[in-house]
Amino acid sequence: MRLTAHQEFSLVALRTLVGWHFAYEGFYKLMLPGWSRTGERIAAWSAEGYLKAASGPFAAPFHAIAAHAALVHAIDVAVPIALLFAGLSLMLGAFTQSGCAVAMALLATFYLSALPLSGMPQPSAEGEYLLVNKNLIELAAVGVVMAFRTGLIAGLDLLWTRRRIAAPAHARPV
Repeated sequence: MRLTAHQEFSLVALRTLVGWHFAYEGFYKLMLPGWSRTGERIAAWSAEGYLKAASGPFAAPFHAIAAHAALVHAIDVAVPIALLFAGLSLMLGAFTQSGCAVAMALLATFYLSALPLSGMPQPSAEGEYLLVNKNLIELAAVGVVMAFRTGLIAGLDLLWTRRRIAAPAHARPV
């Protein structure tokens, strides 16, 4: 089945928007500590509070991780870098399948750390969710981006693939 130009544009737009969300989240976390618009110091980002607040099926391991400063520090470094990698990958259409895999792993972890089961307003939550929240929706969206191999529709993956196909057989790596 051949996609229409509108379908291809829609898939690449979805990939780019999700990528922007990931890249911005990673960049923001890496830039902290920083300063607010009012001139007040903003503390460095840390996963410690998130890990301590976990209530999903992985709550016990997350709480155990939160009790070890070295593990929290490792996560504080790894998560923003993973977010930034996934975001740039999706925005640029470079290593798109890998970027999707990283994004899906992060989103699944975020979703499972705090399953939205109450359907009631929650402190620090954007809405009243019952099973479906933004993490699950974005996970499904990234799954679509991955399934349609959108890096081969538009992006650096497409350029690299075309370049490899165009290279003479004797110039290709073995």
